[in-house]
Amino acid sequence: MRVGLVVEQLRRAVPGGIGTYARGLIQGLAQLGGEAPELLLLASRPQRRPDPLAALGPPVRASRLPGLLASRAWHAGLVPEVGGLDLVHAVSVALPPTGPVPAVACVHDLAWRCLPETFPPRARRWHEAALARTLSRARRLIVPSTATADALVRAGVAAGTVTVVEEGCDHLAPPDREAARARLAQAGVEGPYLLSVGTMEPRKNLARLVQAFAQARPRLPEPWPLVVVGPRGWGPRLAAPPGVVLLGEASAGELSGLYAAARCLAYVPLLEGWGLPAIEAMALGTPVVASPMPSTAGQALEVDPRDVGRMAEAIVAASTDEELRAHLVARGRARASRLTWAEAARAHVEVWEEAA
Repeated sequence: MRVGLVVEQLRRAVPGGIGTYARGLIQGLAQLGGEAPELLLLASRPQRRPDPLAALGPPVRASRLPGLLASRAWHAGLVPEVGGLDLVHAVSVALPPTGPVPAVACVHDLAWRCLPETFPPRARRWHEAALARTLSRARRLIVPSTATADALVRAGVAAGTVTVVEEGCDHLAPPDREAARARLAQAGVEGPYLLSVGTMEPRKNLARLVQAFAQARPRLPEPWPLVVVGPRGWGPRLAAPPGVVLLGEASAGELSGLYAAARCLAYVPLLEGWGLPAIEAMALGTPVVASPMPSTAGQALEVDPRDVGRMAEAIVAASTDEELRAHLVARGRARASRLTWAEAARAHVEVWEEAA
């Protein structure tokens, strides 16, 4: 079977969690060896040479159009239908016309419906239109959680066309502790710290997290800082009061090093389709404070993301209570050990074979 994987997300300046899913799926398929179908990456025209997507391994079929124009042409059906493939899989609801070629798509969440106030109006309109096109073009849908599956069924999607496939977390680079220490030192951070990771946008609930940290900090053994790692998304800029360090983006090795050395990760989005930062921290043995999300499956220290006081209590406990910390680390590692991209890829192949 020859499968075209739509990876336009990897052309974006901020690929985000969907980009991690795309790279992880490619990694998992490579690990399957002969069990995996032949893979071809579909994306817009590269903006530089050599094409960065070529480093992922599979051959790339690039559009003659650059990113934004290619996406608009896809959505409007103004491009030739894909040919020479047995199936097309889109890593998001950005699915080009496929004509007679069967299509499968991953729907990560319906957050723009559940939390419309955390999306710009234009983004809500785009997601609604993209979802409608995907539902009309795809034979099967893959989702990372039963919550997303249930949301789709409530939206009128036939339950038999939706398959839950949990994502992997074995994509992390080995921790580069020296590089992580150097980044922290540049930002004036020496010694223990708390960590939060994610794109800075309203849905990630960073404003409440900062309030909770302000309440927690006087109760810590020392005034440890909160280091926030991730690119800027949209919405108001996050105010960084004393003790909050906005580190920006980090390389893969730096990020792993930052996870591994943190006293705890605090990740409390209002809604997550999966929740990569939390499970990534678990995989590296870091205690996690998190709002309920599919990736952690109840194995983090869970808090209501709108309860600032409870978040503060949890941050103090996960940072200072050594017995609790050991318990969270053991539970987190056990959960993470069951989530591999090879298993996720194998489940995708099963869905693809049925759809084709």
